[in-house]
Amino acid sequence: MKVYRAISILVIALLLTGCEDKTTPTPHIPTPYIIDIPFGFPTELNIPIDNPLTVEGIELGRYLFYDGRLSGRTHPDSLMSCATCHRQEKSFEAGIDHPKFPGGFPFGISGLHTHHVTLPMINLVWNKTGYGWSGFLYKDNPNENMRNLEDMVRLAVLAKDELDGDTTQIKELFQSIDGYPLLFEKAFGSKEITFQIIEKAIAQFIRTLISSNSKFDKYMRGEEQLTQSELNGFVLFTTEEGADCFHCHGGYGNPLFTTHLYYNNGKDTIFIDPMDRFSISNDPMDHGAYKATSLRNIELQGPYMHDGRYSTLEEVIDFYSHDLKQSPYINPLMHHIINGGIQLTPNEKTDLLNFIRTLRDDEFLTNNEFSKPLKFPDE
Repeated sequence: MKVYRAISILVIALLLTGCEDKTTPTPHIPTPYIIDIPFGFPTELNIPIDNPLTVEGIELGRYLFYDGRLSGRTHPDSLMSCATCHRQEKSFEAGIDHPKFPGGFPFGISGLHTHHVTLPMINLVWNKTGYGWSGFLYKDNPNENMRNLEDMVRLAVLAKDELDGDTTQIKELFQSIDGYPLLFEKAFGSKEITFQIIEKAIAQFIRTLISSNSKFDKYMRGEEQLTQSELNGFVLFTTEEGADCFHCHGGYGNPLFTTHLYYNNGKDTIFIDPMDRFSISNDPMDHGAYKATSLRNIELQGPYMHDGRYSTLEEVIDFYSHDLKQSPYINPLMHHIINGGIQLTPNEKTDLLNFIRTLRDDEFLTNNEFSKPLKFPDE
């Protein structure tokens, strides 16, 4: 009897074990990532409902952002990633000293130059007015595939003047790379890789690129003092009778240092660019209008303007001081157009430049969480 009882117990145990093996494992639930909104910054964020930030999604996005195989190619001569044109040390812009792009004007794998110079990827989680120099990606675009950062990733990958990739080839390549399917599963619940998920992961990473610890930020928090020259520049920046910068670039009450809006700022009198703001809005007053970029870390982001016509900030300040050009489309906020510019003195130019340099955030430029991973999943 004892033998039969032991056998029965063993059989039941094996059956139970078998049942346990066949149960569906509990799926991994991604860890929500909460942005710690910096002092004085807006509290409303631009994060799509269908792509909430998660620790695992951001980690995956960081790998993909820096992986040169994002074009779907593996040959060393064809490797290109988001980080090729968006370098952390240049506030995620190309920079005039780019080792591959002379003068900081990028070109893609095909050799074609981009239509405009790159824009920095900085504090974009607060951008609600459209992406790109013309704002061609915007929330209410009738084309639902041209609305957000996720779409920007796809367009950059497909563009002939950027990665010139094929979405099917790309997802198949990453599906075959050891380590990536597991990362996708942890972040999005499936080892099956789709390009839509690639878009979402990279967009998540980009939304975490937040700069909020410049010398000026520390001044606003009472942690540092500005020099007299920097304070003079601050006054010039934020007054109409001074340099009159704040209307387009924010200031005391706008820590983003951009309105994210579009202006004809008096660079030209003839407008033939098919990709200015007018191409999106069809408003005649938007001929020659482009996004007012954030001035955070701006000293590192030359060349300047949409076409990279100025190499230095000194040249930009000289332009606004003396070289504005009148046209029927000049933005009404260009209050000094009648005089051809603000007419700053040499000392005022120095003070304004010194203030603008207080917007440099070295912590952002070296933050390891934003940097290229030490190794990729298959290494």
